[in-house]
Amino acid sequence: MSDAEEIRDGLADGPIRGRGAGLNPGNRFETVRLHVRGEHLEEELREHPGGQQVRTQVYADATKSILNHVDSPDLGFSWTVNPYRGCEHGCIYCYARPGHEYLALSSGLDFETRIFAKPDAPILLREALGKPGWRGEPIVFSGVTDCYQPIEERLGITRACLEVCAELAQPVSIITKNRLVLRDIDVLKTLAEHNAASVAISITTLDNALASKMEPRASSPRDRLETMRRLAAAGIPVHVMVAPIIPALNEPEVPAILQAAADAGADDAGYVLLRLPYQIKSLFEEWLERHYPDRAAKVLNALREMHGGELYNAEFFSRQRGTGVRADQIGSTFRLFKRRAGLGSPEGVPHTEPEETRGGGRWSRLSSGEFLRRRSLGAGQLGLFG
Repeated sequence: MSDAEEIRDGLADGPIRGRGAGLNPGNRFETVRLHVRGEHLEEELREHPGGQQVRTQVYADATKSILNHVDSPDLGFSWTVNPYRGCEHGCIYCYARPGHEYLALSSGLDFETRIFAKPDAPILLREALGKPGWRGEPIVFSGVTDCYQPIEERLGITRACLEVCAELAQPVSIITKNRLVLRDIDVLKTLAEHNAASVAISITTLDNALASKMEPRASSPRDRLETMRRLAAAGIPVHVMVAPIIPALNEPEVPAILQAAADAGADDAGYVLLRLPYQIKSLFEEWLERHYPDRAAKVLNALREMHGGELYNAEFFSRQRGTGVRADQIGSTFRLFKRRAGLGSPEGVPHTEPEETRGGGRWSRLSSGEFLRRRSLGAGQLGLFG
């Protein structure tokens, strides 16, 4: 029995409309799990042939800190801010899904329908940036879940955090796949005036049909390209993240994505191979068999080829790029068409690779100069650090 067949019993309420995962696999930390009998699933399908809807529930996260230090050697950034845990975008491939298991929830449907928001994030961020030891190192929004997921439109936590950064000239990089980032273009322009802002737009596919299945509540590919155009026109450095690249699924689109991003004003590009830690293997396998049964075996076999016979290898560096001939071909193809599109420097790579910190694209060259200047003025200057 495959992993996907094993976890079909985790489908609690029949087919789910507008969500990436139709499953709630058991939490890997729990030994007792509830399963739904096949007869019940068949009854649900008869009663709801178009699928059921599951409403998003938002909970207050009373975290006491917001600035997270990143010590992974294969990442080119050191600090992140994550205003939310869980993500309503529902991307089936999201490597952050297993984080919900620490909350006694599932990495499946729970991850995209039970969101934990951090309302105190702006206050906590101001306190962190005001500490004597903070030297204005660039911060990435968000290193885990998307800071512009749909609930942000109502809560505005990300904007409030960016306003704190703009006031202090704290450099920030944003990674998102939602056009909602345009709402905050005024704040980002203020930061960009001090070379203290950049935005990376994640584009996985240009195919609306594939995107709607794989990233059901993220902005459409067309809207993401338009977002890039408007950011670039406003003078905000913008980059494209082709992430994740899934062999035999969106892999053939890489050249077209890079050219479309360049035409939209992107000045650099990066990529990450599909990552499937923990329960995501089962979620992704079930999703493949549900939407692309004719390609499922080809995709999974290619992944195993790049991870030493397994669907995923969690070792640093190889986890994002894979190893072997197939992985090398993907990397070579990406670099070739990146150069042809005129993106980045010949050796430039995204901030998901350590080489970026040794002179790659513009998003790693944000300046902390104005932050340090304002700090040197002391608490008497608008009480910035009082």
